[in-house]
Amino acid sequence: MKSIVSILCLFFIAISHQTTSAAPPNVIYILADDAGIGDFGCYGGKIIRTPNVDRLSAEGLKFTQHYSGSTVCAPSRSVLLTGQHTGHTRVRGNGKGAHLLDEDVTIGEVMQQAGYVTGAMGKWGVGEANTAGAPWKQGFDHYFGYLNQSRAHHYYQDYLWKDGEKVLYPDNPAQRTHYSHDLFAADALEFIKQHQQERFFLYLPFTIPHVDLDVPEESKREYLGKLEPETPYGTPGGQHYRHEKHPHATFAGMITHMDRDIGRILDLLVKLGIDDETLVMFASDNGATSAGGADPKFFDSNGPYRGIKRDLYEGGIITPMIAWWPGTIEPERVTDHISSFQDVLPTLADLIDVDAPDNIDGISFLPTLLDKPSEQREHDYLYWEFVEQGGKRALRQGDWKVVQLKVSSKKPKPVELYNLADDPGETTDLANKHPEKLQELVKLMDAAHTRSELFPLFASEK
Repeated sequence: MKSIVSILCLFFIAISHQTTSAAPPNVIYILADDAGIGDFGCYGGKIIRTPNVDRLSAEGLKFTQHYSGSTVCAPSRSVLLTGQHTGHTRVRGNGKGAHLLDEDVTIGEVMQQAGYVTGAMGKWGVGEANTAGAPWKQGFDHYFGYLNQSRAHHYYQDYLWKDGEKVLYPDNPAQRTHYSHDLFAADALEFIKQHQQERFFLYLPFTIPHVDLDVPEESKREYLGKLEPETPYGTPGGQHYRHEKHPHATFAGMITHMDRDIGRILDLLVKLGIDDETLVMFASDNGATSAGGADPKFFDSNGPYRGIKRDLYEGGIITPMIAWWPGTIEPERVTDHISSFQDVLPTLADLIDVDAPDNIDGISFLPTLLDKPSEQREHDYLYWEFVEQGGKRALRQGDWKVVQLKVSSKKPKPVELYNLADDPGETTDLANKHPEKLQELVKLMDAAHTRSELFPLFASEK
């Protein structure tokens, strides 16, 4: 149970900041899983059909320098939900039983305490059912989906979680009768219908196109025979074993399948007459992956950027980000404001006129949404750390970025320095040419890190 002090603080913050202006909007935050920036037409993708994500961009605001919270699933979600970067947030890596604690304040709690009905459908990844990190203990009135991110690899599971109880699909792995994404989309549409007369916050961490490569046959049909060469791929053994003959067509079909449901959500908002009362945001949790038969090179999923998922180069952490709010956000706007997942919580707090928690790293980008650039604060820096593959850390300040590999080793790799304005692909290391700038940014990286028992970054912390 959340501490009484935390609950009372959120309650009185919400009461004391009630806005006297028009009511704030509903909020829908849609999160793809392992989708690269180049998988969408509005970001230059040329292979996969994404008319509804492209519609969001055409009718709204496209961010060109927005970053995920991390380069893998669980910590990216932890950053998003808590507003703290990976040097501070609770969950800094996948696995190890990590979960949010009572004292962690999430977006769900901020919105809930301000009077919003809150719902989430999809992949949670920051707390199992018997922990303090379960979604129904972290500010969500309704939840339907996977708690465990490893189970979310498979789209035809034998159970999902719904409001603290298991919903069983015992024949699903063999008979493939319930595609989990379709269940989440249907539940999201129903949630919107049920709460159309209230203010709601809907968090949709969809699992597409995260491995397995798997989608109903009708969704891959338009791509069959058009994305050659196809190299058949077999998923791991067990009850979910599959032999996918057309991984390219399947991957493309998954993205288009998700895009279809984004369109259904937008159309429903218009039908209910609440589209101009609803802010919709769309992003991806990290860069594209090569796991599970996915082929980011074929699709140019990371666009002009170096790296993929599990890298802290741009391709592993830069993400599509689009905001759509008819009547408030003008169509076809583009911003190069530098922002990240930790900014979503303070942005929504700003939107509903309440204080964000004190211990966050994010900065509201509401002025950018409202086209008030003179009011937009800028980050001094953005920071990431990641404990897998020998440990990695990175920091961006303005156009400068540093990346260091093998941080956990007794002999870490030298820190690399790039100027993203001149070299967005991070091809030329400038560390030897600009030693003073390198030293300055390394000091910032050192200061950005706090020790984590579960996710020690340096050899000295183990």
